[in-house]
Amino acid sequence: MSIEQIINQIYTIPEASGQKLRQVIEEVTLPKGHILFEVGKISRNVYFIKKGIVRAYLYQHDTEVTFWFGREGDTVISMKNYVENKPGYENIELLEECVLYRIKTSDLQKLFAEDIHIANWGRRFAETELIKVEERLISRQFSMAADRYQEILTNSPDLIQRVQLCHIASYLGITQVSLSRIRSKIR
Repeated sequence: MSIEQIINQIYTIPEASGQKLRQVIEEVTLPKGHILFEVGKISRNVYFIKKGIVRAYLYQHDTEVTFWFGREGDTVISMKNYVENKPGYENIELLEECVLYRIKTSDLQKLFAEDIHIANWGRRFAETELIKVEERLISRQFSMAADRYQEILTNSPDLIQRVQLCHIASYLGITQVSLSRIRSKIR
């Protein structure tokens, strides 16, 4: 996805504002396994995925618990870093070599103060991220693992091909054995 497509899927802004925003965004390529955000550390960047897939996870009783996957077009951000400038609680790992668009949080904040269109884009960006978090929380609380797996198959079938099953099982809150049972019933 191009940076223009990603910007406009969040909120369409005038070309002059888009140009200002694109001027402070750089493209970077990072290897599979790279930790983009680390628990207890502050990152001063926001990323958008041009190509690749990432996961967010944390540790619970020495076990990695995956709670989010991001792929092309998605934003990669630690909201605690971004909003409060405090260390995040999550790790974000690249599951494939990724091509990312990176913007420094300080550059973004400066543009928010200078350009009302970019400020509105930033507000819409935050609102969109909040809705995504709310949807994940509701799904996790009120849907069975089999239903959530079916949702992945329906809405994000490429995840099954691109992500290790141990990460999918963790995301669903079940063991790999339970995931195997669910998969065998669906086939």
